[in-house]
Amino acid sequence: MAGFADLNLPQGLDKKSLQSLLEAAAHLGYSAVALNHVIDFKEKKQEIIKPVSPSELFPSLPIVQGTCKRIKVLTRLTLVVSDPSHCNLLRSTSANIRLYDIIAVFPKTEKLFHIACTTLDVDLVCINVTEKLPFYFRRPPVNMAIDRGIYFELLYTPAIKDSTMRRYTISNAISLMQICKGKNIVISSAAERPLELRGPYDVANLGLLFGLSESEAKAAVSTNCRATMLHGETRKSACGVVYTVKKPRKVEEEEAAVPACKKAKTQA
Repeated sequence: MAGFADLNLPQGLDKKSLQSLLEAAAHLGYSAVALNHVIDFKEKKQEIIKPVSPSELFPSLPIVQGTCKRIKVLTRLTLVVSDPSHCNLLRSTSANIRLYDIIAVFPKTEKLFHIACTTLDVDLVCINVTEKLPFYFRRPPVNMAIDRGIYFELLYTPAIKDSTMRRYTISNAISLMQICKGKNIVISSAAERPLELRGPYDVANLGLLFGLSESEAKAAVSTNCRATMLHGETRKSACGVVYTVKKPRKVEEEEAAVPACKKAKTQA
């Protein structure tokens, strides 16, 4: 199984807080995290800046618990769109956009959700979990997004902070599960403090409350995150990537590969 990942850690925190979050994530067993830079066009006109290299922020990365590897840090850009004109930036060939490892979009209306699922070249579509959704999920755009390899992101931190937001999180998640049937779901934290982070198995248990099966909940913090990262690499290269996995050999195949003379000596 692919390593665990949290694809949403706020980048707006100070360097010391980010270092603490990384150390906590590595201690909990996450092998990869993404620093999320959010742009909300509703607040004011903002320009997409060049992502800060993780090596500039962290000269030494913590080692993942139970392994000898250092945690992998990715860059992510999230655009909060409330008007169709905001999507034009994603359609443009901006050099800075292509530098981010993961591109996410947070649509505020049903029309923008449909556009994000069917036409925008993104890796993640964020689902609002802090308030009641102003629209219902419909099967055609959701299925189109799944066919295009786009994943839907649910956050769990609001659910552990406030009881009202917990109801909205579970309600909105279940509404999505009824349409997507548990496919292409990613669960992230958006944690601002180490205490808000939860271990990957605890997050998978939360996924059961969201309407996911046990295998789907585990995939939401592991293999689906890996697929999102690969989708981002494909988008950046404009071609494709190949991900190979060594297939374990069966006992029968190993016995068939042994020469007959060696078999006779062993049996004798």
